[in-house]
Amino acid sequence: MVVDQLSDDEVDKVFHALADKTRRDIVQRVLVSPQSVSVLAGEYSMSFAAVQKHVAVLERARLVTKQKRGREQLVSADPDTLRHASQLLDRYEQLWRHRVRAIAEILSEDTDNIEDNKEQS
Repeated sequence: MVVDQLSDDEVDKVFHALADKTRRDIVQRVLVSPQSVSVLAGEYSMSFAAVQKHVAVLERARLVTKQKRGREQLVSADPDTLRHASQLLDRYEQLWRHRVRAIAEILSEDTDNIEDNKEQS
């Protein structure tokens, strides 16, 4: 179960990190292949320091890891954390699908009752 794998605080950090368009884009880029912070910074119209801050938010959420390679820091995605977040969203989707089915059944029963009442009249 996802709750056992990510604490509430960790879930908050993950979804806070993913709430930003630039951070989602960074995650998408480093899922394809690890990239240095300087290469990532070249992709955005913001300062190197701003990109570093975005990467730090992603790192605190455990969505990415940084590894020093020479003078560069390579940013890689952590697919496990993404998988846990996806599993949590899947659980919410299952809950909502169950509720939609239950509502559909109730509405179907109401429609059947209305049809029965019309036939009896």
